Amino acid sequence: RAQVGLRGLDLPLLSADGEHIGGVEALRGGAHAGRGTGAPAEFIPAAEQSGLIVRLDEWVLRRACETAARWPGISLAVNLSPSNFHSSDMVDRVNRVLNETGFDPRRLELEITENMLLHATPDGLGQLAEMRRMGIRIVLDDFGTGYSSLGYLRRFPVDKIKIDQSFVKNLGVTEEAAAIVECVARLG
Repeated sequence: RAQVGLRGLDLPLLSADGEHIGGVEALRGGAHAGRGTGAPAEFIPAAEQSGLIVRLDEWVLRRACETAARWPGISLAVNLSPSNFHSSDMVDRVNRVLNETGFDPRRLELEITENMLLHATPDGLGQLAEMRRMGIRIVLDDFGTGYSSLGYLRRFPVDKIKIDQSFVKNLGVTEEAAAIVECVARLG
């Protein structure tokens, strides 16, 4: 028996001086009877396969918006599974959650992967564009791990690029890491 929950809003985005929290990221977590807490990489594939991921994503979005609504001025980032883009009512579901929780869409960042962008249908890209028109920011998560294509970035501009941690963790250790991060930052 497994339970899935919101691990918390525990990844703060700090100002450059480290003095102020400007945003948080909602993280999904799982618990399994007998095995303890599980990382998203352990249960997200099962949720994808079972078709429950869309409902899980909506639940996480709702809980995160309810919590973050009490923190004025702080942005909220939530990951979306690519499965959401196979559903034509995704924009309606996100809008309903925002209306019901009173969360300002201009404070919301929806994180998508390169892979999702690569395989996006015209309908999926249209849904992303509609959410951007609502004021929601679209973030390309783990940039550099997939089949990065500058053409896709040009075709669908994103509001933020999150460089994959495999590049960032070696900053100050190798020259190559700094060069890659600098190039991606300039690209952004």
